[in-house]
Amino acid sequence: MGLGGLGFSRLVAQVDGDRGIAPLASSADIEVDNIRVDVTAKTGAEARTKGWKEAQKLAWKKIGGPDMPLESIDAMVSSVVIEKEQVGPHRYIATLGVIFDKTKAGQWVGKGGAMARSAPLLVIPVLYSGGVRQVFEVRGPWQRAWAEFQTSATPVDYVRPTGAGGESLILTAGQPGRRSRLWWSTVLGQFNASDVLTPVARLERQWPGGPVKGTFTARYGPDNKFLEKFTMDAPSEQALPEMLERAVERMDEIYRGALARGELTPDATLRAGNAELDRAFAQLREKLMPGGGPAPLPEAQLVPPPPQPTVTDSAPAAPAETVNIQFATPDAAALDAALAAVRGVPGVRGASTVSLAIGGTSVMRVNMVGGSERLAAALRGQGWQVSGSGNTLRISR
Repeated sequence: MGLGGLGFSRLVAQVDGDRGIAPLASSADIEVDNIRVDVTAKTGAEARTKGWKEAQKLAWKKIGGPDMPLESIDAMVSSVVIEKEQVGPHRYIATLGVIFDKTKAGQWVGKGGAMARSAPLLVIPVLYSGGVRQVFEVRGPWQRAWAEFQTSATPVDYVRPTGAGGESLILTAGQPGRRSRLWWSTVLGQFNASDVLTPVARLERQWPGGPVKGTFTARYGPDNKFLEKFTMDAPSEQALPEMLERAVERMDEIYRGALARGELTPDATLRAGNAELDRAFAQLREKLMPGGGPAPLPEAQLVPPPPQPTVTDSAPAAPAETVNIQFATPDAAALDAALAAVRGVPGVRGASTVSLAIGGTSVMRVNMVGGSERLAAALRGQGWQVSGSGNTLRISR
């Protein structure tokens, strides 16, 4: 009992720990990043104000805006983003971002019109650093770079989880290596996504506080297909966030190109159910047995099968009942095994997961002809231990 309580407390600590970064809300406004200013004034506060106004002028010029008084430009600015700044007694050095209100600035600068977007794609940012790989187990710099990426100007519809709560248990660094379509369909369904993108970052530090080399790989799909790889360098640990920000922008360019080439089309086996899988198995069988299997027997050797007894039941067919089944899911294999066992029971018209908890107890909803008693008896015949009553059952091995 003590060991069970200890394991439960560890699981609660893992779920409720200090983790999760909320992604930046997408905006249709016009954002200009990496505006560097270096100005002087009588005081640090005056230098800062002067630097912000200078950044607004430079940002307006960068997006091709016409010549205007500073007051007119300032009226179109919705916010100034401080990326990095140093304030002295008389000097202000900073890297800033400027966001213009599209409703006001859109008539002066062309920021596109309607833009075709991709299907919603789940992002799992995997980070290798210090010999450890992680996604949402702790708040990492790679996750933060993706959370702070402004997605309004990209045609790729990124679905970025916060990584809080149970998401850190479901979306782990080992998740991209899974191949189960049933598992992927369940996970993607929880995030209303159609497919998955896996941007991988591997950081190598030359010495503590020194240069950092980053190797970045763009992958996609449930089969973790390779798209492209590139490297970047940061001169110091302090410059790492800026390097990761540039890496995310480069990743976005790669995924944009893949979308334009038609490579980011959602995997058909994730959305079409068993029909596509049956077609894939048929193609595989055709490759393994080009002749269509063993040759048929001559007609003289054909033996007619014995007649089968016909059972006539005048009673109407029994209606299907809804049964909820609770089952332990320590990993994806346990989920697949439980669903396969239930779907294989005669009389089951449908079974789907309504609550997924990897490392805990999941719940599936079953439409069963004959009710829970018939379902429980069939599962016991498969070797499952079944408990519960009414329309709620609990199964285990």
